[in-house]
Amino acid sequence: MKHPFVSIITVCYNAADVIEMTLKSIRRQEYDNFEYIVIDGASTDGTQEILLQNRDIITKYISEKDNGIYDAMNKGLYLAQGDYVWFINAGDKIPHKTTLLDIMESSILMQDIYCGQTKIINKSGEKIGKRRLKLPKTIKKNSFLWGMVVCHQSFIVKRSIVSKYDTSYRHCADFDWMLKAVDKADKQLISRSSHTFSYFLEGGHASQNVFKANWERFEIMIKHFGPIKAIVYNFLMLFRFIWAKITHKQMA
Repeated sequence: MKHPFVSIITVCYNAADVIEMTLKSIRRQEYDNFEYIVIDGASTDGTQEILLQNRDIITKYISEKDNGIYDAMNKGLYLAQGDYVWFINAGDKIPHKTTLLDIMESSILMQDIYCGQTKIINKSGEKIGKRRLKLPKTIKKNSFLWGMVVCHQSFIVKRSIVSKYDTSYRHCADFDWMLKAVDKADKQLISRSSHTFSYFLEGGHASQNVFKANWERFEIMIKHFGPIKAIVYNFLMLFRFIWAKITHKQMA
């Protein structure tokens, strides 16, 4: 049986120091039915030269100025033709050469969403820990009351149920985007895996803008869950954050 067609999308800007490990992880995939889309924000640090050296694995490529990371992601979605979309951004990696193959062969029915585990890496590609937030045994919309329980890079979703990223959010539009997808998905067709789907580069966009990102996340929670739940769970998350700081747990 022919495997589903997957659109893997990478957005980047001035990522010459980390983009190669992302490209290498794409190159070695043994999956037989995917396209690779790269959206570069007109990099000036050598990123474009590295991408051109790897043009043989890039199906579609744009390098132009954009209005932020989510505008770039929307450009990737516009170009995508896959049954599924998967964002693996600059500095992130797919763990093993059979990762995508294993995911797509893990169930008899095509799922609406595949969710997996995430490990955190540094700029040298070395694993430095796991995410603090654990992947729930069952993925549903209310799971996200505890925050980004599924890493964006470990979230593979049917293109037919995704919307554009809301670019009015500058730091947490991926949180809103994932909530919309989970809300639209058939609840019986959301697959949760114990396997690692991605290695996520520490120090992502939201972690570099912590206060603004937390405020946006709060606004998104109000939109999706109402003000009472948003306030209660934000207090609970704050308590967990402080406890994690005290016990020196991984905060990503």
